[in-house]
Amino acid sequence: MTPNSMESAQKSFNFASFLLCACMFASGACGIILEYIQASLASMILGNAFEQWAMVIGLMMFWMGFGSLIQARIKKEYLIYVFIGIEIALALAGGFSPILTYLSYGYTAHYSLVLYFFVSFIGIMIGLEIPVIIRINNDYSTELSTNLGNILSADYIGSLIGSLIYVFVLLRYTPITEAAFLTAGMNFLLALVTFVYFTRKKLIPRSVVLSLIMGLTLFTLVYGYLNNRQWQVKIEQPLYDDPIVYSRASQYQHIVITHYKPFDEIRLFLNGNLQLCSTDEARYHEPLVHPVMSLAKIKTKVLILGGGDGCALREVLKYKEVKEVMLVDLDPAMTSLAATHPLLVRINRNSFKDARNTILSATGVTPGPDRQIYMNTTKNLGPDQISSDPAVAGGAADQIPGTRTSASRHLADVKVMNIDADKFLEKIPGFWDIIIVDMPDPSTPELTKLYSREFYKKVKQHLSQNGLMVVQSTSPYLAKESFLCIGRTIEDSGLTVLPFHENVPSFGDWGWYLAWHPGIQKNKIMDRIKTLEFSVETRFLTPELFRSELVFGKGMLGTNRREINTILYPVLLTIYNHDSWLLE
Repeated sequence: MTPNSMESAQKSFNFASFLLCACMFASGACGIILEYIQASLASMILGNAFEQWAMVIGLMMFWMGFGSLIQARIKKEYLIYVFIGIEIALALAGGFSPILTYLSYGYTAHYSLVLYFFVSFIGIMIGLEIPVIIRINNDYSTELSTNLGNILSADYIGSLIGSLIYVFVLLRYTPITEAAFLTAGMNFLLALVTFVYFTRKKLIPRSVVLSLIMGLTLFTLVYGYLNNRQWQVKIEQPLYDDPIVYSRASQYQHIVITHYKPFDEIRLFLNGNLQLCSTDEARYHEPLVHPVMSLAKIKTKVLILGGGDGCALREVLKYKEVKEVMLVDLDPAMTSLAATHPLLVRINRNSFKDARNTILSATGVTPGPDRQIYMNTTKNLGPDQISSDPAVAGGAADQIPGTRTSASRHLADVKVMNIDADKFLEKIPGFWDIIIVDMPDPSTPELTKLYSREFYKKVKQHLSQNGLMVVQSTSPYLAKESFLCIGRTIEDSGLTVLPFHENVPSFGDWGWYLAWHPGIQKNKIMDRIKTLEFSVETRFLTPELFRSELVFGKGMLGTNRREINTILYPVLLTIYNHDSWLLE
């Protein structure tokens, strides 16, 4: 071999090694994204995100080890073909797994088997991928240590980049089905680049069959990507009783609205769990809001933690004494939807209209410009028509002779902040007269944190000395131990509690806790309840009915368990997911 030919071969070897390292970098990113997609899918379908992420990652790691063992049986001359086949298999399995898993969830009781099949298959392919690339690159690397260092470092760095892409791009801006196809496209690109390069260098012979497979795979992936959103809607519909009119996966949750037009029944679902039903939501929101509002001697400032649908805010705004309302909900997609979607606006009576938004700065929480809400009290208009302009609300009409007189009543300064409630309580100063905690049930680690002793202690620090708090607390019948655990945890944070419950047809028997500082004697609260009257109009709740909600059946509040839910020992997560809803 001449010096020129040796130099040419060396350059070829170096480029081949670079190409394989680049493939390993990209496959590391794709591999971690596919793992996260499967874990997210398992969390949404099977619930209990903490367990599902642990199960999916653990199962994938196991099958990756199995895949690493299989590679030893692959002959050297077939390694490049195997690598191309692995990338094609990952592309097809990764791209279509969310669609097929969701399809099985809607039509078969064995959907978990389908889910874990894809988890296992993808794990085997990833486990095969790394040692195969190392073996291929061994021909283009002078030393084993250099080979291992280059390939493994490319894989690890790629995994970090993949994690960042998933968290900050795919999770925020694409549905999970579309994210899967985008990742699948990258896997296919790896196969295509490898196929073209090694074929042109005549390191593998040209193959009509392999070319046909590559073309068919490309067509399948493009077709799947272009139709995934349409498929998602069709596949999702069997999971709900009524027609879906809105479906979106936000950064934090999957939001679905259904509408049964014959009964004009609107339902809101978050991650597949019912949050409200228009026909009976008053049976939930009125007990949540009106007892605490009516029992509080001072109700100038109100804090709502959660309540992104705007219904609790709707009830709070009925009180003329309220001057400031701060609503804190993590998901901007939810509060934006509640403020703009015609069906939700109809339910919450446009409670978000002209609410001012807030933003986060490097130094903490910075509110936006003041916006005030006024209620029009003109007789020929409904009491729920709201305007942010006093002139529009009726003030200007008072100055015009001969016109019907009207008056505008200032309702409240409403601020909406999209931030984790726990972080909000850490950053924001000040006190509130009434705090309403309207969070989804503690079915995930993120939500369970908002039912912890540490969280309630932070709430306590922001509750005025004469203030009252109310906490939605799941079902005392279907989730008895969860309900009681929440009560014990609030008490352990240093507050006095009073449980009450009501039947909400869509949910069953539902419970809440009133809470206040120990400085207020419980008998004084009970005396207020005896003479309780509502100063605002309600659709369902009466003072007499609320007094009956304080009565529980024999044994309903009895238990031998004494656990307190904390951040380091989130026992409520296990109680809720494993010891609740067994009667359904």
